[in-house]
Amino acid sequence: MFDTKISRRGVLATALGAGASITIVGRARAKTTLKLGHLANEQNSWHKASLKFAEEVANRTNGEIEIKVFPNEQLGKETDLIKGIQLGTVDFTITGESLQNWAPLAALLAVPYAIRDLDHMKAVIGGSVGQKIAAEIEDKTKLVPLTWFARGPRELTANKAIRTPDELAGLKLRVPNVPLFVSFWQALGAKPTPMAFSEVFTSLQSHVVDAQENPLALIQSASFFEVQKYLNKTDHVLSWIYLVGGSRKLGKLPDEQQKAIREAAAVAQEFERKLFLADEARIADELKAKGMEFIDVDKQAFATRGKDAVTASLGADLKPLYEDILATK
Repeated sequence: MFDTKISRRGVLATALGAGASITIVGRARAKTTLKLGHLANEQNSWHKASLKFAEEVANRTNGEIEIKVFPNEQLGKETDLIKGIQLGTVDFTITGESLQNWAPLAALLAVPYAIRDLDHMKAVIGGSVGQKIAAEIEDKTKLVPLTWFARGPRELTANKAIRTPDELAGLKLRVPNVPLFVSFWQALGAKPTPMAFSEVFTSLQSHVVDAQENPLALIQSASFFEVQKYLNKTDHVLSWIYLVGGSRKLGKLPDEQQKAIREAAAVAQEFERKLFLADEARIADELKAKGMEFIDVDKQAFATRGKDAVTASLGADLKPLYEDILATK
């Protein structure tokens, strides 16, 4: 979890900490109401962690700060929320690689086969690479990364079992509109087709595309099990996402309230991690019960064939940090 220092000028120093003490704000102050908007639904672990964050902030400030949580894009889509924080109309959100539109290093949050597992992810975020990413995000966006949540690995669904890259030849694969993802799947022999997520189900149903790739939670919530038989366990992207707040707004709060928010974010991370791991196991069981067959994949073959395309897509500024991620133990 992050131990984040937010000064009155909004300067951020980020490091991986352990544990969280309780800060109780002593002096009575006028109540401050802040807004947290995100894109997940009420059943998602991010939403439940957001509620836990709000509860902890209220407890640690004696109710002087109230955080109202708005799920389901009620306050806008992810990019709208980022801009809202910059304008001061929203105070917190949960966001990840979308920040690369402002801070290019944020592209490193979701690179195919860069992160090996959750322990590796924690080491990367707590090390020099994670610190550089967080610092650039605050510098370029004025959003402070308070803590991070792991995202479920992206898996490949199709109506055939796929164990090696050779079996991807000619496969019409829906991907998000991310150039790195397009280049990666092209290198593996597929025919990637960028498409809005809202169009994926009907496109699979009508065979406009043959396959798609997403984490288990989205595969379940979008009912892709109705139009896809096989879940091929590529685990091709392990990524994380940040709980962020606006540095200007946070920097105006008294120091003890800033400290309470940091501590609350740390508690929310631990809370979300337990939910996330339990949800991943539960969703896998539910997808199998719906008839999906889980296929073990030669992940090393996928990673090896796609690596040159990944490296070529990252650009000179990102390549050294990408190599640092791969070298992190």
